Amino acid sequence: MKIVFLDSETVPKNIPVPAWVEQWENLTLAPGDSAVEALNEADIAITNKVKITRQDLEKLPQLKFVCVAASGYDCVDIEACRDHEVAVSNSPDYSTNSVAESVISAIYALRRQLIPYSEASYDRWSKSSFFCMHIAPILDVTGATIGIVGKGDIGKRVGQLAAAVGMKVIFAERKGAGTVRSGYTSFEDTLRESDILSLHCPAAPGSINLIGARELSLMKEGACLINTARGTLVDAEAVLASLNEGRLGGAALDVLESEPPSEEHPLLCNRHPRLIITPHVAWASTSSIDSLIGRVLENLDGFYRSEPVNLV
Repeated sequence: MKIVFLDSETVPKNIPVPAWVEQWENLTLAPGDSAVEALNEADIAITNKVKITRQDLEKLPQLKFVCVAASGYDCVDIEACRDHEVAVSNSPDYSTNSVAESVISAIYALRRQLIPYSEASYDRWSKSSFFCMHIAPILDVTGATIGIVGKGDIGKRVGQLAAAVGMKVIFAERKGAGTVRSGYTSFEDTLRESDILSLHCPAAPGSINLIGARELSLMKEGACLINTARGTLVDAEAVLASLNEGRLGGAALDVLESEPPSEEHPLLCNRHPRLIITPHVAWASTSSIDSLIGRVLENLDGFYRSEPVNLV
């Protein structure tokens, strides 16, 4: 049996090859590359972000199983896989703590102005007449309100950690919902009440630019936006405009709408002092990577034993 890992460099550790595998190939395809040629003899495909489309499947009659090395599986046409009798498993719950801790880290970095003060210490502190410098307002985290959009495992874990450091936690109802469920706050009121807004919902056609110019205008002046979910949830141009206007107090984005982004991406080109961008690594603590590898092996072995797990 042949397995091809299409974008193996997205997992920075080698996955141990199961004894029953006859051939294993680690490739370095990018998200926009075609998977057809790489999979033309494969029985099993592993992908993190490389797309597997209906058109691909029509040319790959021997493909039997797709293992997504991530919790999100929007890179795979699930309906087409069902039509072609190709099983698909994802890798859930491996990065919950890593992403949640990244969010809390970003909250402290933004509220406490860690990056501006760190940069100032290199080129301005030695020239100061005083023992300290005051270049930007430092805000407490305790007592701040965090609005969380998405109440899955990661969203709930962010809420637990935020509450543990004294934050008020509210969960947003779905945008446009006619009623507000118990335990939720309306989407618009969440925007108005939050000092920090953190996104934890999946990519979907209805969630593109979930946070755009209108939503940013409803947020508190000086509020911060954090996105560790999917880049398409946020209108990048609107975020930059709000930062430049001084309305948005800061933003921490671990994801962008296109990855890798172009060198001309407006957020990368402007290097705004109140903007933190990281290259989609909120999930990637050492323990999370180990857990992900465990999920992938569990999925592969389950399929081999005709006892598939984590099917989507």
